[in-house]
Amino acid sequence: MLETHFTESFVARLAAREKQMQQHYRPVISVHKWFARRPGALFRALVLAEFADKRVERSYAESHKLVGTCLDPFMGGGTPVFEASRLGLSVIGYDTNPMARWIVERELEDVDPDELHEAGERVATDVEHTVRSLYRTTCPSCSADAEVRYFLWVRHHRCACGEERPLVADTMLVSTGMGRHPREVHLCPSCLTLAEFRRGKRPVRCSSCCACYDKGLVPPGSQWQCSCGESCRIPPQGTIETPLMRLVAVEYHCVDCASKTDAPTHAFKTADQRDHKLVRKAERLASKNPSAFWPEELIPHGAETRRLLRWGYNQWVDLFNARQLYGLGVLAARISKEPEGPVKRALQTAFSDFLRYQTMLCRYDRQALKPTDVFAVHGFPVPRVSCEPALLGARGTGSGGFRHALAKYERAKAWCREPHETVLQGGRLRHVPTAPETLRPALVDDPLEMPQHGAALLRRASLAAADLTAESLDMVLTDPPYYANVQYAELMDFCYAWLRRLAPDAPFFDVPSTKTEQDAVGSTGAQQVSLIEFTSRLSEVYCAATTALKPGGAFVFTYHHNELAVYAPLVVACLDAGLTPMRVYSCPSEMRASTHIRGRNASTVDTVFVLRKPPVPAGLGTDFAACSARSVVDARLAALRRAGLNPTEADRACVCYSVLAARAMAQLAESWDPEGNARARVARALEALDVRHAAMPEPTPVG
Repeated sequence: MLETHFTESFVARLAAREKQMQQHYRPVISVHKWFARRPGALFRALVLAEFADKRVERSYAESHKLVGTCLDPFMGGGTPVFEASRLGLSVIGYDTNPMARWIVERELEDVDPDELHEAGERVATDVEHTVRSLYRTTCPSCSADAEVRYFLWVRHHRCACGEERPLVADTMLVSTGMGRHPREVHLCPSCLTLAEFRRGKRPVRCSSCCACYDKGLVPPGSQWQCSCGESCRIPPQGTIETPLMRLVAVEYHCVDCASKTDAPTHAFKTADQRDHKLVRKAERLASKNPSAFWPEELIPHGAETRRLLRWGYNQWVDLFNARQLYGLGVLAARISKEPEGPVKRALQTAFSDFLRYQTMLCRYDRQALKPTDVFAVHGFPVPRVSCEPALLGARGTGSGGFRHALAKYERAKAWCREPHETVLQGGRLRHVPTAPETLRPALVDDPLEMPQHGAALLRRASLAAADLTAESLDMVLTDPPYYANVQYAELMDFCYAWLRRLAPDAPFFDVPSTKTEQDAVGSTGAQQVSLIEFTSRLSEVYCAATTALKPGGAFVFTYHHNELAVYAPLVVACLDAGLTPMRVYSCPSEMRASTHIRGRNASTVDTVFVLRKPPVPAGLGTDFAACSARSVVDARLAALRRAGLNPTEADRACVCYSVLAARAMAQLAESWDPEGNARARVARALEALDVRHAAMPEPTPVG
């Protein structure tokens, strides 16, 4: 049983290590981007602690073929689903988001890595014949034809009088901070030429135009006044003219120059006449060859899309330049000609995933010298300097191209066929094979025909609106949505707008957006649901899942939030479902250095809530109603410290709130009326949590 076999500090140490290099530990997540993925080590350990007859530190790196059925009613990116499936369980996953449904199915669907490599190279080679000339430049050192890795563009503002102003906030394009280039590369905001200097040796004036480097800068949150007298705020507060970008620089690879002794790995140049000519050529090609795959829908109003609309982006196609649109259209058309089957679906998914780097919203990381993922901050940034990678790229060098996405997918599928655990032995990380485990279950459509081993059933739907056989599940394992959190559906629409055109036969792509009215955290449109409505939706799912759970079965979920009031929906949902709280554990879930949470008062530690459907097996009970909350919190923090972690104030607060929530469940259970008024039930939960507010709170989101 989980309560006796789970070792908190052991799992916390594994999870913390995995989150530093998650794709190295769990290559399957490379199939497609998803957000805030929880560590696979945690869910593997939870399943083993429940089903394997030994403590988790002894069973973790062993191979297993477990028997049973596990449900994730909020599957998202699929971590609980694929961890349970890998261990042999049959799995059921529900999510209202069509992208979640597609991504998890691709994670589980078996694909031969060699077949995928062959098909991917065939597609890339065919497309290369068409687009290769658009990604060439002239080496300024030897005048040879060179391969472009990245184009760098600068955002401009055009005044009503016609005057344009480069919106350069910082002259430095390339830093020596990580030692990947021997010199700093700076851009003059006046003449837009590049110059390289030793670290910290940039002069006051540009050697090309003699203008002061810092004079032309336009810092964030500033007012810029045109020579005609008109002023403009940067960033804008309302929709402005069509966004304007100008090509200013190129990172390239010249074979002859790169072979010379002491030649730098990266080479940069100011965009020249040939480079600008190719931009105009791409614009003509895109104009003459419109593609049916271009997503021309309007960008909807929402919490995450508001910034795009403010900058003047109105359609999804606006987020790509002409060269990107032309190349993506050619590539999508070529993929569509492949024969139907798992390999084609893998190519479609790789296309969808690499869109994150093929947009003018990508920033150039001046230290790592590569493009950043557009979703690096779990939002839609609008950078001053945008990075346009070569469409196809070359394996083994650079990033952001289609071949790079294919290489990740191939590694993911090789791991699915022969998975391993990465463990620390003798001070070094080593791969420990876990054969005969695999991650390629049989995909089935009928829950009544599911075996107790090795099958997977996936649905784009809310579990609350569907029926599962009563008392058919051995475990519920999930990471539910967090109230007032990042609207991931708004972000996934960026990929979905393309993918639903590329895979039109997917039956669950019948909705116009990944944000649906069934979504627990918000309906279609910009307005998020209230705390009362969120509680009701969460409760419906918890009740449906518990009905399908066998008596005594474990219902396990992870959660954290930095507002105590937002634990009230959990209290209500668990009480409505009749679940009994058994344990709470703490486990790291995020890297503290993650871009989307760095510098914020956000916890990186999840609480694992372990509950059971009555009757509770003998000898497992915990009397949360009578226990000291302080002692439980101290025990959780002590376990994190034994794992080598240093809990922050935000971590401590979230652990404390979780313990208070479990205690509230225990205190209210005997007198709870699940049929009572929704607002009254939430009010009771808030009172039990000791949340003293005159009105229903609207909490601050957690990243």
